[in-house]
Amino acid sequence: MRPSLPLQDCRASRLTSIRVCRLSVRLKLTEIFYSLQGEADTVGIPTVFIRLTGCPLRCQYCDTAYAFHGGEWWQLAAILERVREFEAHYVCVTGGEPLAQQHCLGLLSGLAEAGYRVSLETSGAMPIDAVDPRVIRVVDVKTPGSREEHRNRYEQLALLRPEEQIKFVLCDRADYEWSRSKLASLQLAQRCQVLFSPSHEQLPARQLADWILADRLPVRFQIQLHKHLWGNEPGR
Repeated sequence: MRPSLPLQDCRASRLTSIRVCRLSVRLKLTEIFYSLQGEADTVGIPTVFIRLTGCPLRCQYCDTAYAFHGGEWWQLAAILERVREFEAHYVCVTGGEPLAQQHCLGLLSGLAEAGYRVSLETSGAMPIDAVDPRVIRVVDVKTPGSREEHRNRYEQLALLRPEEQIKFVLCDRADYEWSRSKLASLQLAQRCQVLFSPSHEQLPARQLADWILADRLPVRFQIQLHKHLWGNEPGR
């Protein structure tokens, strides 16, 4: 008969088992790389990017279609070790659509527990309520020009905190007018930061900047810094 452990030791043993079990879960990754953040409120800051494989959406302007398929399976422990090797404070989990993988939530929590400043880039088509509150959520609102407008889950936007962000990628003037209407009707600027970004090869950045200034919109204009530095090169 096995001797019983003190209650405190039992709890510690159970917690250790849970932690080891979680570290052994697997996620399919397209790439892990170190670069400058090209978007959102930490633009220009050296960041580790973890790109998960797979996405249920097919936005017509997608620049990471190579992440739809393939990839390699990584255990969570190996991901955390690889991130540690870059010696960075900022980590961005992206895709594809990272929340399409069941264990993405565990990855986000694991990174936050390790002391990183963690952001999540998500399409707005997946539930975000279970994301660890230590993680900054950057949520897309898909415009008509994306051809995925019907995937928007507007009710989720009410969950966002002031330090989080909503992102519109605009393809043309029609997208701009649609986005300006959503900005007002949903009172998005009163909730959190709102980003307006031109689709890199479809809408000139200067044109969008002029529209924002003319209408005095309470949004943050952004361009994809990494595109201007490295083009469409994967892992940059």
